[in-house]
Amino acid sequence: MGMPAKEVALVRELARQVAEIAALPVQAEKAELWRRLNRLEPVRPMVMLQNGAWNETLDDSEAVCQDEFLRRHELHLRRVLYQWEHMPGDTVVEGVIHSPIAIRDTGFGLAVETVRPDHYFGAAHFEPVIREERDIEKIRMPEVSVDEEETERTFARHCELYDGTLRVEKRGRCGFWFAIFDQYIQWRGLDQAFLDMVDRPRWLHQVLERMTQGMLAELGALEQMNLLGLNNGNVGVGPGGLGYTDELPQPDFAGRVRPRDMWGHATTQIFSVVSPAMHEEFALQYESRYLAHFGLAGYGCCEPLHRKVALIRKHLPHLRRISMSPWVDVAMGAEAVGRELVFSYKPNPAILGGESWNREAARESLRDTFEKTRGCAVEVIMKDLHTCRGEPHRMWEWTRMASALAEEFAC
Repeated sequence: MGMPAKEVALVRELARQVAEIAALPVQAEKAELWRRLNRLEPVRPMVMLQNGAWNETLDDSEAVCQDEFLRRHELHLRRVLYQWEHMPGDTVVEGVIHSPIAIRDTGFGLAVETVRPDHYFGAAHFEPVIREERDIEKIRMPEVSVDEEETERTFARHCELYDGTLRVEKRGRCGFWFAIFDQYIQWRGLDQAFLDMVDRPRWLHQVLERMTQGMLAELGALEQMNLLGLNNGNVGVGPGGLGYTDELPQPDFAGRVRPRDMWGHATTQIFSVVSPAMHEEFALQYESRYLAHFGLAGYGCCEPLHRKVALIRKHLPHLRRISMSPWVDVAMGAEAVGRELVFSYKPNPAILGGESWNREAARESLRDTFEKTRGCAVEVIMKDLHTCRGEPHRMWEWTRMASALAEEFAC
């Protein structure tokens, strides 16, 4: 398809290296540990670092390929190799490249207007686009379609590029987040969204109902058009660990993926300090309707949930994984979770992004967490890391330290 021969050869060589790593027995061993964790069986804590600081470790400027398509694949493969060499933890490398089905989704049809600082990951200010109650009419029902020709062209190009070095598979949508209130604040503005819960709750429920109906319609269309992809393997469940499980797809699975064959995820991060009663009224009653369609579910992200575990479990019977952010009371959360859910712990990324790096302090903090969560099914996900202060060895050392410490707490 007219791709530069030298650049194709470069990508294929990187793919060959990934294939060799993927063939190592340790990959199957780690995948089985994830399955056991997700079955809530006794297993050591699982450890992953999600690198959000590629600009300080392996950024776009280090790619050789000039062809845009090849450049994207070169960077992807180099990052897989970098992660494996320096901070593998319990990531799993598989010898497969996914060629996406070209899904067109109109979404809610409402733009987000922001004011952003110069810093590339600085906090944004949301300018309200829903100012009056009648503006609810701006929220449209999502429409889904598929570009079959584009799907086949992309698949053919992937197959030509990899030429058997890595297996190429078509894949539909496999990641699902239900976070309608977090979306709503971007349209309404943060302060006003909170005031709406008190000043105009009936209208707010109309908005949330409209958004829920839209999300359910979108999900139904994806299922009807056979555009879903299984996520019971090397796919992250929300902000947590990997979705390896032999509980999905369902026993009656016949090749056509349905939501009940998949993991789903929901979160209302903005409700960190909202009361349990309001959390139930303005979040869980809608989240439960959406997640009821999935076989297994995860919940939460950055919001502290240690006081709301029982409430969340009451509404979400298929819940299997719950996020425990840096701001939880670990002991209280562990007591509430017990052995009933995966305790998806998120250390504070400031450990790695601060002025100085103190490995021993990081070790003692994580050891304290492991002591308090004995008996739980635990995963540790270092995420939301936007800087390592130009010292990537901090991430390498944290991953090695956390993995070694996890072995000490093996069940």
